[in-house]
Amino acid sequence: MPVAGSLCFGAELRRLRHEAGMTLDQVAGEVNYSSGHLCKVELGDKKPTMTLARRCDALFGTDGRLGRLVETEKYPSAGTRASPRALLALEGSALAPGAGTREAGAVRPYETTLPLASLFQERLGAMRKLGQASAPELLLGVLREQVTEITGLAVRASGRTRTELLLIAARFAEYIGWMAQEAGDEAGALRWTAEAVELAEAAGDEHLADYAQVRRALVTFYAGAAAETVTLAQQAQGSTAPPRIRGLAAQRAAQGYALLGDERACLMGLDRARALLAMDDPEPDGLVLGPTHLADPVAMVTGWCLHDLGRHRQAAEILDRECMLIPPHALRSRVRYGVRRALAHAAAGAVERSCEVARELLDCGRLAPSATVRADVRRLGRELMRFRTSPMVRDLQPALTESFSVR
Repeated sequence: MPVAGSLCFGAELRRLRHEAGMTLDQVAGEVNYSSGHLCKVELGDKKPTMTLARRCDALFGTDGRLGRLVETEKYPSAGTRASPRALLALEGSALAPGAGTREAGAVRPYETTLPLASLFQERLGAMRKLGQASAPELLLGVLREQVTEITGLAVRASGRTRTELLLIAARFAEYIGWMAQEAGDEAGALRWTAEAVELAEAAGDEHLADYAQVRRALVTFYAGAAAETVTLAQQAQGSTAPPRIRGLAAQRAAQGYALLGDERACLMGLDRARALLAMDDPEPDGLVLGPTHLADPVAMVTGWCLHDLGRHRQAAEILDRECMLIPPHALRSRVRYGVRRALAHAAAGAVERSCEVARELLDCGRLAPSATVRADVRRLGRELMRFRTSPMVRDLQPALTESFSVR
């Protein structure tokens, strides 16, 4: 009997195979699956995996279409939910940008006062806390369902309630983008970030589009594309967005400049970020954009940048101080900045201190895995190999690899 939800993928795979004039055996040889397995997938008797979908997308040049089918079938509510563009088409112009604000008075972006909206705001805050201490893959399905539920309620609501629900749905979508990036799905991260922008614009808030540039700059930053990181971040800085968004953009640009080795531009960007963030009027905790677990985000980013600029000892001093201020429950933040801290110490030649810091993070790495952190873990491993004769290094390397699933 066919597996529910797998027929669409199977039919599309079969169509693509026939269109390419390939047999099951030929496709099997290309994607390293048995022809029997592929036959069952085509018939809907076996669920396709994302690995198979990605290999088939690469084989047939379908630009991720089969992968999206797997995602839709794994989370059917996400596939059947009306998109923000579909919502905009409902009830004439009822969901046109700013419609909710005109009916009930201006709603400050991310400000929430109504009971229903407050409930979802609390849920988002709880999910963000949970995201600090769990694998991102475990949260994605639940987060998608939340967006489905909230946008469904927004369609049936009106006035200020509708506006606030759409704003919160946008923030959920933005957080899904971050969790997708943490899970290693850059395409998903960009797709959900775009959906967040669309939902926010439906509520009359255009500033999330500026923050989306900051998020896109983060994707390019972790990919090592320094110039593109700076360009995207500068676009957000030149906007009329609130100080927090422009401050976060200035931070991101500074990180891009550090990768380029431009110390002067980097430090100027950090000064700009500090000035803008000092002007920030904080929103309710559940809806704050950007990091919420750092005592001084600019100081932490300064330490990160100084390492990329080759000033390793100074970077280690700053990161030592700032990492001590991260709350114990914020495991993901502790891992992210702790690995960078260990890397700075290793680059400065303080190998024993580097090993001590890294060892403290092993349990955190298992509980809160992060695709974006793995690049720094690999860098740390290579840096420590310069001291391969050290007993501490020989003892740490296998545990480091296992804990962070370095591939």
